[in-house]
Amino acid sequence: MTLNAKILLFFSFLMGVVLLVLVAVGLYTLREFSLYTAERHARSVAETVKASLTESMVNGTISKRPQFLERLKDVPGVQGVRVIRAPAVDKQFGQGISLERSKDEGEAEVLEHGQPVFKTAEKNGSQVFRAIIPYIATDTGTPNCMQCHAGSQGTVLGAISIDIPLDDVKQQAITTVSLLGLFIFLTALFALFLLRRLLQPLVETANAVKDVVAQAVGGVFRGRIEPHTSDEVGEIASQLNRLMAFLDEGISTIGQRVGELMGHQNPNVCNQLVTATEMVEGLVEASHFKQAIEEDQSKLEVYQRLALVLGDKFDFLRFSIYEVASSKNRIVPIVVDGELNAPCRWCDQQILIDAGACRVRRTGHEVNAVDFPGICTMFRGEEKGEQCTHICLPITQSGSVGCVVQMVFPPDQGQFAKLMMPFIAVYLRETAPVLEAKRLMEHLRESSLRDAMTGLYNRRFLEEYVTTLVAISQRRKSPFSVLMLDLDYFKQVNDTFGHEAGDKVLKTLAETLVKSARSSDMVIRYGGEEFLIILMDTGAEDATKIAEKIRVKVEETKVTLPGTVLQKTISIGVSEFPADADTFWQVVKYADVALYEAKNKGRNRVIRFLPAMWQENEKY
Repeated sequence: MTLNAKILLFFSFLMGVVLLVLVAVGLYTLREFSLYTAERHARSVAETVKASLTESMVNGTISKRPQFLERLKDVPGVQGVRVIRAPAVDKQFGQGISLERSKDEGEAEVLEHGQPVFKTAEKNGSQVFRAIIPYIATDTGTPNCMQCHAGSQGTVLGAISIDIPLDDVKQQAITTVSLLGLFIFLTALFALFLLRRLLQPLVETANAVKDVVAQAVGGVFRGRIEPHTSDEVGEIASQLNRLMAFLDEGISTIGQRVGELMGHQNPNVCNQLVTATEMVEGLVEASHFKQAIEEDQSKLEVYQRLALVLGDKFDFLRFSIYEVASSKNRIVPIVVDGELNAPCRWCDQQILIDAGACRVRRTGHEVNAVDFPGICTMFRGEEKGEQCTHICLPITQSGSVGCVVQMVFPPDQGQFAKLMMPFIAVYLRETAPVLEAKRLMEHLRESSLRDAMTGLYNRRFLEEYVTTLVAISQRRKSPFSVLMLDLDYFKQVNDTFGHEAGDKVLKTLAETLVKSARSSDMVIRYGGEEFLIILMDTGAEDATKIAEKIRVKVEETKVTLPGTVLQKTISIGVSEFPADADTFWQVVKYADVALYEAKNKGRNRVIRFLPAMWQENEKY
């Protein structure tokens, strides 16, 4: 029900109630007034009769009272009048005429108690007002009752019974109330008409406000209201128009600015407010994402968090994150369909060895196969008979593509994926500087943990890794061995052929050691011409055999120098964890003791540490 209908219905109901109340009050008031008037009229008739009878008694004409009593029936407004004599009068003057005798209980009661009775009654099918008024003896006035009657003052001498018809009064009351009700009804109709005219601008404004607000809820703030009056209602319309104009301009500006931040502009949005809200929420969530990845320890954790965003937030089940190794011009898959270090699945293997084959890596721009099918020749979009399409986005670092993020999906999800791209791009822009910083830190850290000349891990790496190494050995309950190696008579090389020749010898030795060790083993330049090899899951006996092979390999290695060829030998000490000691550095010291023993026995040999070799001296 509309506001206008509610107000009119309420006002009509209110006027109806008022009309009924006024009619009821009018009828009651007229009835009471009619009864009051009838009572006053009856008293007047009673006094008139009393005065006439008294005059007749004084003048000696009381015998002619029957004619007088008969004439009372013709009094206007009176239906019947009777005079009843009391027993005291009959006792004094004898029985009166028949008209003067009591005929009902009401008259007898009045004669007995001397109190008037007024009531309404039915008589001959008509409503009448009956008044029975007593005559009380009194000695006041001239003439007075006591001049003729022998009774005492206050004696009831008689009563007069008067019947006054009420039908005419009733009809007049109904007519009066009807006219009053009609007047009130017409007045109410006129008031209702005026009220409707007054409410019309308010109702039209309210309906217009409803429409404009409904449009605003739907994201459209271009609705306006036409002011119909210059009063408060018109002011509401004007102020609401100003508010809509402000919101329209403000939301549009916010949407444009946020769109600029997201690199996405869509002028055909259906709901500006929802779109702007979603974009702002996307920026806030992306900001929280950046704070989270900034606190991650490594770039691998950043990739994992980015993969969770693509999978959990944007509902992509198939996607790939590639890292571009610019120094080697190749691409490495980091995450494929949520799996770390998985093989390349959605692209030709050529991109793994030639980064330039990747269109995103080559152009630095988004590759959208939804709008441009087949744009990338490296995409392989078929899995289990299902044909897929893709969109690839670059992560730009220092002006070049550092990573490529590839979303793969069925063709029927292409439009949804396109809508998600601006939001994903925000995450990628937030990820780019963090990834670059993580990669730089890892590069710097890797550089600090490696020997610049040989490329081997250095002693600092060993110091950081030792806790992990021991924990792995204890968890597996598997030993490892330490080989301490020292190039024999290396100082003579520097003294004879110079430091460049010495550096070449060390590089060649490092290459030989790496080739001789397993991928699970660690080769470390411990310092100067000293090297250390950790043989994982290897006891001292097997480690001694491996050390012997290394010694032979080094002895056979030839180092070509300008004008000569060098062949060097190496001495090796072997110790085992935890058989020789339960701390890593003690095992290293025991390997160094065995190396010292090898040098004392003539160099170019492998010596296994024995407890007897341990002696406290200045060196140890």
